[in-house]
Amino acid sequence: MGTVSPGIGRSLKDPAEAIVAVVASIPRGKVTTYGAVATRAGLPRRARLVGSTLSALPAGSRVPWHRVVAAGGRIALPAGSPAREEQIARLRREGVEAGRGRIDLRRHGWQSPPDSLDRWLWQVGDEN
Repeated sequence: MGTVSPGIGRSLKDPAEAIVAVVASIPRGKVTTYGAVATRAGLPRRARLVGSTLSALPAGSRVPWHRVVAAGGRIALPAGSPAREEQIARLRREGVEAGRGRIDLRRHGWQSPPDSLDRWLWQVGDEN
């Protein structure tokens, strides 16, 4: 899938594995964008890859795919689709409102510093 740039993906050979690792780390009640996941996974400008990876998750997966939205906090799934309704319902259960298919990223957006996520994934920096 190409060269992986710095970020989570730098130590993971499989881009899908890097994407899933990022999505799995999004806290309950927070959301982030496809583009932010791609960047965090070391795959900048690969937001569509994030979408296709998440859409290929097996049924019953515990990966919190519903916490990933399009730019500007927009729900990307088609209006009226069962998947869109499921995403909105899951977010609502976590206290995230998606009125008119949009989420307030200032209120519910997840922005963690890269070093803290690296530390969480690999326990780097906790040796002292």
